[in-house]
Amino acid sequence: MEFFKHNTQIDFMAQRKWAAVASAVLFTLSLLSLLVNGLTWGLDFTGGTQIQLHFPLAANVTQVRDDLQTAGFNNAVVISYGTSQDVLVSLMPKKEQGQTAEASAEANKDALVSDILKVFPAAKVQQVEFIGPQVGQELATKGALAIIIALLGTMIYIALRFEFRFAVGSTVALIHDPVLILGIFSFLHIEFNLITLAAVLTVIGYSLNDTIVIFDRVRENFRKLRKATPIDVVNQATNQTLSRTLMTSALTLTVCLALFFLGGSMLHGFALALIIGIVIGTYSSIYVAGSLALALGLTRQHLLPPAKEALDSRP
Repeated sequence: MEFFKHNTQIDFMAQRKWAAVASAVLFTLSLLSLLVNGLTWGLDFTGGTQIQLHFPLAANVTQVRDDLQTAGFNNAVVISYGTSQDVLVSLMPKKEQGQTAEASAEANKDALVSDILKVFPAAKVQQVEFIGPQVGQELATKGALAIIIALLGTMIYIALRFEFRFAVGSTVALIHDPVLILGIFSFLHIEFNLITLAAVLTVIGYSLNDTIVIFDRVRENFRKLRKATPIDVVNQATNQTLSRTLMTSALTLTVCLALFFLGGSMLHGFALALIIGIVIGTYSSIYVAGSLALALGLTRQHLLPPAKEALDSRP
C-alpha cells in the first residue's frame, strides 16, 4: 500500500501523442466493424416467440438452456417464470421470404412447439405467443436523440463549470468509450441486448465522473502552481487523483469479474461491457479528455477568474 501513500510523478502527458494515435486507430477499427459486421441483436431488439413450459419437477434453467442450444435453438433466452417448475423460453424469429416475422411465427407455431416438446417430452406447453421487439425503430430513434441531448447537456455543464476546452475533451471521451465497447461486441459477434445497453450507459456515467474529478484538480492546480506549464499541471492533477482512480477501478472491476464468471450466461454481456468500459473509461479520462484539452490550447488564463479593475483613487 506504499504506492498509495505518496504522490506519484508519472509523466502521463509524455505519451499523449502515442495515445492519440492508438485511440484514433481503435476508434476507426470499431466503426469499420460496426459498419461491416453490425451488432448481433438480442431478442429485446428483434422480438421472437415466447413459449411457457411447465415441468413436473423443479427446472434447472441452465440445463434447459444448454439442451435447447444442443438441439439447435441458438441464442434462446430462458428464465424462471412463476414457480420453480415454470420456465419461459424466448426464441429468435425466423422470417420467411415474403412474410413478416409475425406471420412467419404464426405459421410455424405448431412445428416449433413440436420441436420443443421433442427436447423436453415431460414438459407441458402452457402458452405460446409472438412478441414484437421491445426496442423498435421509433424507440431506437428516441434513444439516439436522448444520447445526443445528454452529450450536449454535459458539454454545456462542463463548459459553465470549467471551460469549453474541457467540455469538448470530455464529450469526445464520452463518444470514444461506448464506440469502442460496441466495436468489440461487433467484432466478437457477442449478443447485444437491453441489459448490455444498460451497461454501456453506466460506463458513460462512470467515465464522466472520473473525468470531472481530474478536471476539478486541474483547475485547483492552475491557481496554486503559478509557474507550472499546462502540461505539468495536468500531469500533477492526474498523479494526485491516480490512487482514487485505481482504487475505484480495481474495486468495481472485481465486482464485474465476479458477475462475469459467477453470474451466469444471462449476465455475461452486461459484465463484459462493464469490464471493457472500466478499462477504457479510466484510460480516456487521462489520455482523451485531458490530452485533447491541452491540444486545444488550454492555458492558465482560461481557468483563472478575470482580474478586477483597480478602483479609481478617491478625491
